[in-house]
Amino acid sequence: MLNNWPVAAFIVVALSGVVAGCSDNKDAAFDEEAPSATTSSVLTSVGRWISTDTSDVIQDPQTSGLIEINGQLVTIADGSAAFEQQRKLHFIDKDTATLTISSNAFKLATRVRRSCFSDYLTNAPDLEALASDPRNPNVIYTVTEDATRTGTLSTRCEKKYQDTGSTDYPTLLVRLERDEDNTVTMTHVRPLQFPTEFEVGNFPNDGIEGMAMAKDGTLYLGLEKDKAGQPRIFSLNIADDFWKSADFAVVNEPDLSLPKFETGSHPINGLALYNAADSGNRFLLAAARNDNEVWVIDVAGKVETKRISMQFNVSADNECGEYVMDNASIEGLVVVEDTLWLINDPWKVNYLKNIKCEAETPRYEAMAPLLFSVPLNDAWFQ
Repeated sequence: MLNNWPVAAFIVVALSGVVAGCSDNKDAAFDEEAPSATTSSVLTSVGRWISTDTSDVIQDPQTSGLIEINGQLVTIADGSAAFEQQRKLHFIDKDTATLTISSNAFKLATRVRRSCFSDYLTNAPDLEALASDPRNPNVIYTVTEDATRTGTLSTRCEKKYQDTGSTDYPTLLVRLERDEDNTVTMTHVRPLQFPTEFEVGNFPNDGIEGMAMAKDGTLYLGLEKDKAGQPRIFSLNIADDFWKSADFAVVNEPDLSLPKFETGSHPINGLALYNAADSGNRFLLAAARNDNEVWVIDVAGKVETKRISMQFNVSADNECGEYVMDNASIEGLVVVEDTLWLINDPWKVNYLKNIKCEAETPRYEAMAPLLFSVPLNDAWFQ
């Protein structure tokens, strides 16, 4: 059913360091040093530089999140991107790895302009993920992360939204809507609240970085790390009346089997949703950026979670040839038919470590992203 894709090459080996793993409310845990309980594919994906019609690479978009709209891939810039890239949707032709168009800088609907969060959402908000609403192709969700540079809220707003259960400035879920002329508007905003028993911790720059939405309105939110240094996945039910309130939206924690680590940093930096046609099971695909892994998580808990080891190469159109990246930093992924597409967010403190020869230096100095893909494998979902 699932076919090979020309930009990805398979190298199938036994994946060491994997055992069945679970979250805090489960009995088992991943042991990083244990022998593998399952085997899985180590995938080598060859990335292509994303170009524009005027440049061989797109300049410093700090691409975060990835969705699909009308056959094109769509990403968003975070708060550290070049100013001209921020608060826009960027559309990419996946077949040519070309930026086709960028949206307007997001407008703010009246209710958002009058909210406590107007200043932050107007001035370089750190937008870190995207999710499309399968019930309405014109509705997209994004989420904010680090707002420490924004300063405090007004006294009234700070009092109203002080009990975040996490950071001092609340994480914001933002609803975007595209109209007929492709203008994008921030129509609604709600702050997220994490119950204190979840022990999320106060980590402004290690917050929600992955989102995916199911047809039943369940929105999944991937957290980089909690107080114990563990990645987590939370959820919300976006019902018809969800946006009628401006109060906190309290997240839930679905009973998922996630890796648990004793040491190190293993954040979730992207989420995608896949519905297996043969079994009807729903799977979350999570990008573990620091580990160069994709985690395959059965939402129903019927299939053991798998950790797919990945290697990211670059197909250079110069004397550099193809080479292995030192640090890819995947921060967006989406399933389109039988292919998993991935995009990286150039990690500024590490990105220049990827330079293997002088001809590639300008691209890395421009903090240019790459587009990757791998074919889905039936074995991941069994």
